[in-house]
Amino acid sequence: MQQDSTVTWMVSLREQVSSHLAYLQTLIVQDRQQLSQKNSSLGDSEYMYFCNGGKVIDKRLQELGARHFYDTGHADDCVGLELVVDPWINGLWAALTKHFMSSRRKGKMNETLNTALTASQRTDLVKPELIYIKSQIELLRLDDSGRKDSEVLEQNAVNIGQSSALIAEFESSLTHSVPPLSQATLNIPALPPEYLQVDLHESLNQEESQASVTSVDPVFQVPISKAVQLTTNDAIKTTLLVELDISKTDFFYQPGDAFNVICPNSDSEVQSLLQRLQLIDQREHHVLLKIKADTKKKGAALPQHVPKRCSLQFILTWCLEIRAVPRKAFLRALVDYTSDGAEKRRLQELCSKQGAADYNRFVRDACASLLDLLLAFPSCQPPLSLLLEHLPKLQPRPYSCASSSLSHPGKLHFVFNIVEFLSSDTSVVLRRGVCTGWLATLVESILQPNMRASHADGGKALAPEIPISPRITNSFHLPDDPSAPVIMVGPGTGIAPFIGFLQHREKLQEQHPDGHFGVMWLFFGCRHQDRDYLFREELRHFHKHRILTHLKVSFSRDAPVGEEEAPVKYVQDSIRLHSKQVARLLLYENGYIYVCGDAKNMAREVNDTLVEIISREVGVDKLEAMKTLATLKEEKRYLQDIWS
Repeated sequence: MQQDSTVTWMVSLREQVSSHLAYLQTLIVQDRQQLSQKNSSLGDSEYMYFCNGGKVIDKRLQELGARHFYDTGHADDCVGLELVVDPWINGLWAALTKHFMSSRRKGKMNETLNTALTASQRTDLVKPELIYIKSQIELLRLDDSGRKDSEVLEQNAVNIGQSSALIAEFESSLTHSVPPLSQATLNIPALPPEYLQVDLHESLNQEESQASVTSVDPVFQVPISKAVQLTTNDAIKTTLLVELDISKTDFFYQPGDAFNVICPNSDSEVQSLLQRLQLIDQREHHVLLKIKADTKKKGAALPQHVPKRCSLQFILTWCLEIRAVPRKAFLRALVDYTSDGAEKRRLQELCSKQGAADYNRFVRDACASLLDLLLAFPSCQPPLSLLLEHLPKLQPRPYSCASSSLSHPGKLHFVFNIVEFLSSDTSVVLRRGVCTGWLATLVESILQPNMRASHADGGKALAPEIPISPRITNSFHLPDDPSAPVIMVGPGTGIAPFIGFLQHREKLQEQHPDGHFGVMWLFFGCRHQDRDYLFREELRHFHKHRILTHLKVSFSRDAPVGEEEAPVKYVQDSIRLHSKQVARLLLYENGYIYVCGDAKNMAREVNDTLVEIISREVGVDKLEAMKTLATLKEEKRYLQDIWS
């Protein structure tokens, strides 16, 4: 009788878990539908409302009386969902065991169990339920993770520790594992069903256009009329200003707008990939796609980013992100096309649950590409169809407009750092970013040395052309009321849109000398005053002529000279020094604050600093200060243009 009551409790527990998991599954399905409509990503800190869906549910459950038995995890796709998801799941079982065997439930169970069951019998009853719970949540996690959208983020990741050419036998690497992983029994994901049939046909010399690779309309082919290096040669990062001639197009912009540059993959990497796939002789052949008749993939569809009647070389150059870090599902698919036993085992490890740390270290964090993997695992010979199934679309790269059409009619300026990082293999190879590397190569023949950008003349060499497209209009614009105070925060290349703001304001003040214009503050930061102080002469000009009423610059790497006080290192430190003025402008004078630049560190630090300032200056707690800041965002008076 006592054992029957225990079994009844276990059955009830299973039913409750099944019910909760079914509810979670429903929420995930609904969330996916919303995401597909908004073209967004789960848990990406680049977006203003990071993990908001989960936070809302969590808050509501607590309002209804629920209590945490395990800390909530917020996975960030900006840095890698696996960093939070895998440890969270691993820690869940201990928390479940502790929760289900907690004092209250343990006491009720023990009254029944202790008199009827031995310790081993009690364990045998509890263990299957925990295994069941684990299996259901694991299925739920795999079902969700298997359907995440591919997203390519160009990262400036440098991992010098992996650049050694000699790796000792006891050290792990991309191609080599060590115990306990090398001896572990692996849990590898299910093989993704193949669904594409690819045929290559000889070309009929049909014209191919970059406009066919983007769904954005229109696309403008515009010449580069000027390129200036804004940093010195000994600066840590090389920053270029590029001027585009848009005078013969219908392209229109206003300060604060951004636009897309449609860029190709590196030609040398495309040729290396073709060579490795043994398709170099068929690079001009047209690619014809259709869905396999016997595919087991539900809802299989042709990839929309692969245009019809285009050559293989064109598709690899303009359509597929060949630099994308392969997901675990892709690695799992590569396993079945790898003949060498040791290589097959290593790929299985990298896509397995047990090999999560190695995947993070040697694939994701190292920005390893498909080509890196194919060179590291010579016996892997995937078909072209597998690449077309797993490689994501080559996305256009967005850039902020760094000029005003009032100041530079028919011209468009933008600024960028040349992204450089080490390759993931054991040889030290410096790579450039897909777009910034391409642009830097294009402008080599017309590049001018560091000087005042607005006074530099265009080079005499033949101007190269690039395809660009407008982006959807945003709200990152100057206030409609020119008398409203403006605070701008933009370290590094984050200053780009504010140069456009200042140029625009200067022309407006020239046109309306009797007009009332609000104060303009700029918080700018860089590493060294004499190496990467971007637009220094322009900013001094704006400040001298009172276009820019307050210019606050911080240098994070410059040491104090003599007995000088330590300089302010970062823009948030400078904002903190002027907290009273910042609070007055935002809270009592209807001011606007704009933040442009790095999302991972700078934007968060600035946001935290604003919360701190509001809390201190107004005399409210942190939560109330956060609500005030949220109100500013809702009123479009706290605006961000940030990236990672």
